[in-house]
Amino acid sequence: MKSYVVLLRGINVGGKNKVSMAELKLQLEQLGCANVRTYINSGNVLLQTKRGANELAKQIEQMLPQKFTLDSSIIKVLVLNIGELRAIVDGKPKGFGEQPDKYHSDVIFLIGISTNQAMKVFDPRDGVDVIWPGKSVIYSQRLSAERTKSRLSKIIGTEAYKSMTIRSWNTTIKLLRLLND
Repeated sequence: MKSYVVLLRGINVGGKNKVSMAELKLQLEQLGCANVRTYINSGNVLLQTKRGANELAKQIEQMLPQKFTLDSSIIKVLVLNIGELRAIVDGKPKGFGEQPDKYHSDVIFLIGISTNQAMKVFDPRDGVDVIWPGKSVIYSQRLSAERTKSRLSKIIGTEAYKSMTIRSWNTTIKLLRLLND
């Protein structure tokens, strides 16, 4: 059995595409996944399966609109193994996520889009936003005291945004810890 973290894009955001984590867990178990655990209500799942990551992602993407009332055009699924998630955490820019009282730090996971394509939609504001390209992710940091001036929200509505799912740095490292357990 392989251990994975599954990141669901587009569920339980702004009161739309509501998915009960208990029901999601049940549906994933019915797909044959074992040791299914969810983390917070925003589409983070840890599980084990004999399937490969791509096969599992396709099956979950097919299952979601069949079992839940969703706008399936915004739903995407990213499945990462422990090595891939560890590489994202270990590949962070120097100092990233280390001053949570000063900065909001996020990992923007890319689903079927290159880092170069994704970087084109960002327009960081000097003194407020900083972004760094990573392998299959973009690291984003905003000065907390100035976050209302951040330009991060400008990516919403772009075609590239449909291929991104965002997790806070704290959530990202917690998912790695849970996957290690």
